[in-house]
Amino acid sequence: MTGAGRLATLADVATLAGVSKATASRVLSRPELVSPDTAGRVLAAAAKLGFVPNRAARQLARGRTGVVALVVPTLDNAFFTPIIAGAQAAAGEADLQLTVAVHPLAEAGELAAFERLSHQVDGFIVVAPRGADDVVRAATGHKPTVLVDREVAGVSSVVADTATAFGSLVSRFVAEGHERVAYLGGPDGSWQNVQRTAAVVEAAAGRAELTVLGPYPSTFEAGVRASDDVLASGATAVVPYATAIGLGLMFVLRADEHRERSVTVSSERMVVDALGLVGVPAIDVDGEHLGRVAAGRLLELLAPGGPSEPTTTRLPVPVRWP
Repeated sequence: MTGAGRLATLADVATLAGVSKATASRVLSRPELVSPDTAGRVLAAAAKLGFVPNRAARQLARGRTGVVALVVPTLDNAFFTPIIAGAQAAAGEADLQLTVAVHPLAEAGELAAFERLSHQVDGFIVVAPRGADDVVRAATGHKPTVLVDREVAGVSSVVADTATAFGSLVSRFVAEGHERVAYLGGPDGSWQNVQRTAAVVEAAAGRAELTVLGPYPSTFEAGVRASDDVLASGATAVVPYATAIGLGLMFVLRADEHRERSVTVSSERMVVDALGLVGVPAIDVDGEHLGRVAAGRLLELLAPGGPSEPTTTRLPVPVRWP
């Protein structure tokens, strides 16, 4: 603080340290470019005056906004919530502001809005499960971008490897004697659904009868609607694309005790534990870790001398068996 309760300014710090305002600013933003003696005087002056540098001004001095955007297709899907939390925590630790925007990127008409947003941020973390590759690639060409749970050639990505987990679920079901297995597919056009379908088909090939149903939206209501087809298939084990779909199916099955005993529906660990389900295998996707890793990759892209080639990271997804 300076006299009369006025907040200290950068000019005050420079005057007390006996340097120019530009030098004081350089010390507070890039101290490695200034001699240790000069940096020490400026930092001591800032501490004495209680000067708090403005983060936005500091970022703008570097040609940055200090803001990164996490783009999701909808706010209705609870799967995105921990991803947002993890990314926000990582961004905050790097002194960046995270803003959340909703853009499904399902069609080219959204690109204009995405381009406008690109002028306000330094980079993107994008969750775009259903958009065509060319639309996603066009959207991500404006600023450094990391895709989450989606891979597109030429764009860095971080993916929870649920496809491998789904394949292991089917393999284990078959090994335990299930001769008929059903997979309840996710939304039409979903990249992850394509990966998961391929994995379960491969796991069941020549070993069990697999019924692939869907596509379904990731909703409780979809699981309820799917119940008749699941029962008609004769499946004794079911792997749903999303937790909400599985819960809808379990709701119907639990209404009939005999059916509940005869059909096992995989779920996620939190649901299995919360409902006290017995004999139900659980997939454990750590969404917060997924968001943190994605934000970390974006920070690497934003850093001076960051990677020039896109990187692909697949995070293992554990399966817990009863």
